[in-house]
Amino acid sequence: MPTPEPVPVRELRDVSPAQFREEILPAQQPVVMRGAVAGWPAVRAGRESPQTIANYLRALDNGTPTDTMIGPPSIGGRFFYNDDITGLNFERRPQRVSESLDRFMQLLDHPAPEALYVGAVPTPQSFPLFTRDNALPLIDPTVVPRVWMSNRVTVQTHYDLSDNIACVVAGRRRFTLFPPEQVVNLYVGPLEFTLAGQPISMVRLEQPDFERFPRFRDALPSMHFAELEPGDALFVPYMWWHHVESREKFNVLVNYWWSEIPQWQGSPFEALLHAIMSVKSLPPERREIWRTVFEHYIFQDRGDPVAHLTTRQQGIQGPASPQIADLIRRQLVHLLSSRRR
Repeated sequence: MPTPEPVPVRELRDVSPAQFREEILPAQQPVVMRGAVAGWPAVRAGRESPQTIANYLRALDNGTPTDTMIGPPSIGGRFFYNDDITGLNFERRPQRVSESLDRFMQLLDHPAPEALYVGAVPTPQSFPLFTRDNALPLIDPTVVPRVWMSNRVTVQTHYDLSDNIACVVAGRRRFTLFPPEQVVNLYVGPLEFTLAGQPISMVRLEQPDFERFPRFRDALPSMHFAELEPGDALFVPYMWWHHVESREKFNVLVNYWWSEIPQWQGSPFEALLHAIMSVKSLPPERREIWRTVFEHYIFQDRGDPVAHLTTRQQGIQGPASPQIADLIRRQLVHLLSSRRR
């Protein structure tokens, strides 16, 4: 069976804040925004040479330690689990960004370098002056930029519980993306033991094992890809799976995560974990009962389940608010703690 070709991600140029807010964001489809940050001084430094962008970042570094992921040359830049998934094939080491930059420069011409990855460094923490000259007007200026640096490494297919704009500053990135519904075909690994926060697909994208992961073939027709150069940005919508290859000896990316959902509302992922504990192992006939209950109360497939009650009578099922969220949270804490064994 021939392997389908991935679909190129839609590309736009000269995206305005209004176009992003009114067209791109509501559509919740990935979009490459060519040249979106081409005017950044950081991008100009990144285009000049690895040493130039390293010096630019070193001058902004305030010395705050951050985690650096370090893997031996044998992993080929692919951060993953060990063979029996009892540990990881890399280590984390806290060190100053400038120390990591020095190591990146030392390894530029090494024939078999160790894999180095410094990820999700908040600019207020380590580069407080970065946004003075490098700003993204497409989104709310209060969204925190985060800096990512690596040599040639691969970040396994994962999702984020937020919208995301990824801006390439130095090097090249290849993103491969799958829509959220492909979770059923991506063979997700442990939920509670992850590489860096979110669960990952266990399928090796560059060399998939179709005997072990046969349903992955069904994901291929919906696979998208984007090749990004310095100055380009990619919008990755909420819960879209993405696999990221850093393709040069030194790569720098700045990303922005944000969510329109208020924090007090909590995370659906937390609800998933509770459902795994309390619903998944029920006898089949009881699971079906609870499927109906969830469809009625949560997904509301037949309309508002409490429309027949007054607002006061609806209680915790009324319009969402911080007060109701706090009430639910306290009730959950009480119920969960009372069932400990």
